[in-house]
Amino acid sequence: MNVKERSYKKELLDRDDIPFDDIVANMKELNFINTWLGGHQISIKGLQQLIGETQALTICEIGCGGGDNLVALNKWCLQKNISASFIGIDLKEPCIALGKTQTSLLQNTTWMVNDYRNVVFQNQPDIIFSSLFCHHFTNGQLKDQLQWMKQNSRMGFFINDLERNAVAYYLIKVLTFLFSSSYLVKNDAPLSVARGFKKREWFRLLQSANLPHCPVNWKWAFRHLVICKHGTK
Repeated sequence: MNVKERSYKKELLDRDDIPFDDIVANMKELNFINTWLGGHQISIKGLQQLIGETQALTICEIGCGGGDNLVALNKWCLQKNISASFIGIDLKEPCIALGKTQTSLLQNTTWMVNDYRNVVFQNQPDIIFSSLFCHHFTNGQLKDQLQWMKQNSRMGFFINDLERNAVAYYLIKVLTFLFSSSYLVKNDAPLSVARGFKKREWFRLLQSANLPHCPVNWKWAFRHLVICKHGTK
Protein backbone atom coordinates (compact mmCIF):
# COMPACT_ATOMS: atom_id res chain seq x y z
CA MET A 1 0.00 0.00 0.00
CA ASN A 2 1.38 3.40 -1.03
CA VAL A 3 0.43 5.85 1.72
CA LYS A 4 1.88 8.96 0.09
CA GLU A 5 -1.63 9.89 -1.07
CA ARG A 6 -4.95 9.30 0.73
CA SER A 7 -6.82 6.16 -0.20
CA TYR A 8 -10.50 6.57 -1.02
CA LYS A 9 -11.24 2.85 -1.04
CA LYS A 10 -14.44 2.21 0.93
CA GLU A 11 -14.21 0.37 4.22
CA LEU A 12 -16.45 -2.65 4.80
CA LEU A 13 -18.14 -0.85 7.69
CA ASP A 14 -19.37 1.79 5.23
CA ARG A 15 -21.62 -0.84 3.64
CA ASP A 16 -25.29 -1.19 4.58
CA ASP A 17 -25.45 -5.00 4.65
CA ILE A 18 -23.13 -5.84 7.56
CA PRO A 19 -24.85 -8.14 10.13
CA PHE A 20 -25.50 -6.65 13.57
CA ASP A 21 -23.39 -9.26 15.41
CA ASP A 22 -20.41 -8.46 13.17
CA ILE A 23 -20.78 -4.74 13.89
CA VAL A 24 -20.90 -5.45 17.63
CA ALA A 25 -17.71 -7.54 17.42
CA ASN A 26 -16.05 -4.77 15.42
CA MET A 27 -17.03 -2.06 17.93
CA LYS A 28 -15.80 -4.10 20.90
CA GLU A 29 -12.41 -4.60 19.29
CA LEU A 30 -12.17 -0.91 18.39
CA ASN A 31 -12.89 -0.04 22.00
CA PHE A 32 -10.07 -2.36 23.08
CA ILE A 33 -7.69 -0.75 20.58
CA ASN A 34 -8.73 2.77 21.65
CA THR A 35 -8.20 1.85 25.29
CA TRP A 36 -4.80 0.20 25.01
CA LEU A 37 -3.27 2.40 22.29
CA GLY A 38 -4.35 5.62 23.98
CA GLY A 39 -7.16 6.71 21.67
CA HIS A 40 -9.55 7.51 24.53
CA GLN A 41 -6.86 9.49 26.34
CA ILE A 42 -6.44 11.67 23.26
CA SER A 43 -10.16 12.47 23.30
CA ILE A 44 -9.93 13.32 27.00
CA LYS A 45 -7.05 15.70 26.24
CA GLY A 46 -9.19 17.36 23.58
CA LEU A 47 -12.00 17.84 26.06
CA GLN A 48 -9.63 19.21 28.71
CA GLN A 49 -8.31 21.87 26.35
CA LEU A 50 -11.80 23.17 25.58
CA ILE A 51 -13.69 23.19 28.86
CA GLY A 52 -11.67 25.58 31.02
CA GLU A 53 -13.38 25.95 34.40
CA THR A 54 -16.79 24.84 33.13
CA GLN A 55 -18.59 22.49 35.53
CA ALA A 56 -21.62 21.60 33.39
CA LEU A 57 -21.40 20.47 29.77
CA THR A 58 -23.28 18.99 26.87
CA ILE A 59 -20.92 16.95 24.70
CA CYS A 60 -21.88 15.62 21.26
CA GLU A 61 -20.06 12.99 19.22
CA ILE A 62 -20.73 12.63 15.51
CA GLY A 63 -20.07 9.16 14.12
CA CYS A 64 -20.33 7.83 17.68
CA GLY A 65 -20.43 4.13 16.80
CA GLY A 66 -21.27 2.08 19.88
CA GLY A 67 -20.57 4.95 22.28
CA ASP A 68 -17.24 3.79 23.73
CA ASN A 69 -15.74 7.28 23.38
CA LEU A 70 -18.68 8.78 25.23
CA VAL A 71 -18.27 6.22 28.01
CA ALA A 72 -14.59 7.18 28.39
CA LEU A 73 -15.40 10.91 28.52
CA ASN A 74 -18.26 10.34 30.96
CA LYS A 75 -15.97 8.38 33.29
CA TRP A 76 -13.44 11.22 33.24
CA CYS A 77 -16.13 13.86 33.88
CA LEU A 78 -17.42 11.90 36.86
CA GLN A 79 -13.90 11.73 38.29
CA LYS A 80 -13.56 15.52 37.92
CA ASN A 81 -17.04 16.27 39.34
CA ILE A 82 -18.15 17.76 36.02
CA SER A 83 -21.86 17.46 35.28
CA ALA A 84 -22.08 16.23 31.69
CA SER A 85 -24.83 15.18 29.33
CA PHE A 86 -24.13 13.53 26.02
CA ILE A 87 -25.45 13.27 22.48
CA GLY A 88 -24.44 10.40 20.24
CA ILE A 89 -25.14 10.66 16.51
CA ASP A 90 -24.53 7.87 14.01
CA LEU A 91 -25.98 7.00 10.63
CA LYS A 92 -26.07 3.28 11.39
CA GLU A 93 -28.96 2.04 13.50
CA PRO A 94 -27.02 -1.03 14.80
CA CYS A 95 -24.36 1.30 16.22
CA ILE A 96 -26.93 3.36 18.10
CA ALA A 97 -28.65 0.16 19.28
CA LEU A 98 -25.31 -0.96 20.73
CA GLY A 99 -24.83 2.42 22.38
CA LYS A 100 -28.22 2.18 24.04
CA THR A 101 -27.17 -1.04 25.75
CA GLN A 102 -24.65 0.98 27.78
CA THR A 103 -27.35 2.78 29.76
CA SER A 104 -25.70 1.98 33.10
CA LEU A 105 -22.58 3.87 31.95
CA LEU A 106 -24.32 6.60 29.94
CA GLN A 107 -27.52 7.53 31.72
CA ASN A 108 -27.76 11.13 30.56
CA THR A 109 -27.45 10.51 26.83
CA THR A 110 -29.56 11.31 23.80
CA TRP A 111 -29.07 8.94 20.86
CA MET A 112 -29.81 9.89 17.25
CA VAL A 113 -29.86 7.64 14.18
CA ASN A 114 -29.17 10.28 11.59
CA ASP A 115 -26.69 11.82 9.21
CA TYR A 116 -25.11 14.50 11.38
CA ARG A 117 -25.61 17.03 8.55
CA ASN A 118 -29.38 16.70 8.93
CA VAL A 119 -29.40 17.34 12.68
CA VAL A 120 -30.82 20.63 13.93
CA PHE A 121 -30.25 21.22 17.65
CA GLN A 122 -32.84 22.97 19.78
CA ASN A 123 -30.01 23.72 22.20
CA GLN A 124 -26.54 23.57 20.74
CA PRO A 125 -24.04 21.34 22.54
CA ASP A 126 -21.09 23.01 24.23
CA ILE A 127 -18.57 20.73 22.55
CA ILE A 128 -18.75 18.57 19.44
CA PHE A 129 -16.10 15.99 18.66
CA SER A 130 -15.34 13.06 16.41
CA SER A 131 -12.95 10.15 16.75
CA LEU A 132 -11.86 7.98 13.82
CA PHE A 133 -14.63 9.53 11.75
CA CYS A 134 -13.08 12.13 9.47
CA HIS A 135 -11.09 9.68 7.38
CA HIS A 136 -14.38 8.32 5.98
CA PHE A 137 -14.88 11.56 4.00
CA THR A 138 -13.41 13.35 1.01
CA ASN A 139 -11.51 16.59 1.54
CA GLY A 140 -14.44 18.55 0.14
CA GLN A 141 -16.85 16.87 2.54
CA LEU A 142 -14.47 17.53 5.41
CA LYS A 143 -14.43 21.25 4.69
CA ASP A 144 -18.21 21.26 5.13
CA GLN A 145 -17.91 19.06 8.23
CA LEU A 146 -15.45 21.43 9.90
CA GLN A 147 -17.75 24.37 9.23
CA TRP A 148 -20.75 22.42 10.58
CA MET A 149 -18.91 21.59 13.78
CA LYS A 150 -17.97 25.22 14.23
CA GLN A 151 -21.49 26.50 13.60
CA ASN A 152 -23.18 23.97 15.88
CA SER A 153 -20.93 24.07 18.96
CA ARG A 154 -21.01 26.76 21.66
CA MET A 155 -17.45 26.42 22.98
CA GLY A 156 -15.63 24.61 20.20
CA PHE A 157 -14.84 21.19 18.80
CA PHE A 158 -12.03 18.68 18.55
CA ILE A 159 -11.07 15.85 16.23
CA ASN A 160 -9.14 12.69 17.05
CA ASP A 161 -8.06 10.86 13.91
CA LEU A 162 -5.36 8.78 12.30
CA GLU A 163 -2.05 9.84 10.82
CA ARG A 164 -1.39 8.32 7.42
CA ASN A 165 1.95 6.67 8.02
CA ALA A 166 3.63 3.59 6.55
CA VAL A 167 4.83 2.35 9.96
CA ALA A 168 1.33 2.70 11.41
CA TYR A 169 -0.18 0.94 8.38
CA TYR A 170 2.01 -2.17 8.59
CA LEU A 171 2.00 -2.24 12.39
CA ILE A 172 -1.80 -2.33 12.62
CA LYS A 173 -1.93 -4.82 9.75
CA VAL A 174 0.33 -7.22 11.65
CA LEU A 175 -1.41 -6.69 15.01
CA THR A 176 -4.90 -7.25 13.63
CA PHE A 177 -3.74 -10.29 11.64
CA LEU A 178 -2.32 -11.84 14.81
CA PHE A 179 -4.91 -10.84 17.38
CA SER A 180 -8.19 -9.77 15.79
CA SER A 181 -11.11 -12.14 15.35
CA SER A 182 -13.18 -9.59 13.39
CA TYR A 183 -12.94 -9.60 9.61
CA LEU A 184 -14.11 -5.97 9.69
CA VAL A 185 -11.21 -4.92 11.90
CA LYS A 186 -8.70 -6.95 9.86
CA ASN A 187 -9.81 -5.20 6.67
CA ASP A 188 -10.77 -1.74 7.88
CA ALA A 189 -8.09 -0.92 10.48
CA PRO A 190 -5.15 -0.79 8.00
CA LEU A 191 -7.37 0.83 5.38
CA SER A 192 -8.37 3.51 7.89
CA VAL A 193 -4.69 4.44 8.25
CA ALA A 194 -4.36 4.65 4.46
CA ARG A 195 -7.37 6.99 4.45
CA GLY A 196 -5.90 9.16 7.21
CA PHE A 197 -4.07 12.48 7.06
CA LYS A 198 -0.66 14.07 7.13
CA LYS A 199 -0.31 17.06 9.44
CA ARG A 200 0.16 19.46 6.53
CA GLU A 201 -3.11 18.19 5.03
CA TRP A 202 -4.96 19.11 8.21
CA PHE A 203 -3.58 22.63 7.99
CA ARG A 204 -4.80 22.92 4.39
CA LEU A 205 -8.24 21.59 5.35
CA LEU A 206 -8.54 24.03 8.26
CA GLN A 207 -7.43 26.90 6.06
CA SER A 208 -10.04 25.99 3.44
CA ALA A 209 -12.73 25.97 6.15
CA ASN A 210 -11.60 29.41 7.39
CA LEU A 211 -10.22 27.92 10.62
CA PRO A 212 -6.51 28.76 10.31
CA HIS A 213 -5.84 29.18 14.05
CA CYS A 214 -6.73 25.65 15.16
CA PRO A 215 -3.68 23.70 16.39
CA VAL A 216 -2.93 20.18 15.15
CA ASN A 217 -0.89 18.04 17.53
CA TRP A 218 0.62 14.61 16.86
CA LYS A 219 -0.24 12.03 19.51
CA TRP A 220 0.80 8.45 20.13
CA ALA A 221 -0.10 6.06 18.57
CA PHE A 222 -0.04 7.78 15.17
CA ARG A 223 -2.96 10.15 15.75
CA HIS A 224 -3.65 13.84 15.31
CA LEU A 225 -5.62 15.93 17.78
CA VAL A 226 -7.22 18.99 16.19
CA ILE A 227 -8.54 21.62 18.61
CA CYS A 228 -10.82 24.46 17.52
CA LYS A 229 -11.82 26.75 20.37
CA HIS A 230 -14.21 29.58 19.58
CA GLY A 231 -12.70 33.00 19.93
CA THR A 232 -9.12 31.78 19.37
CA LYS A 233 -7.04 33.94 17.04
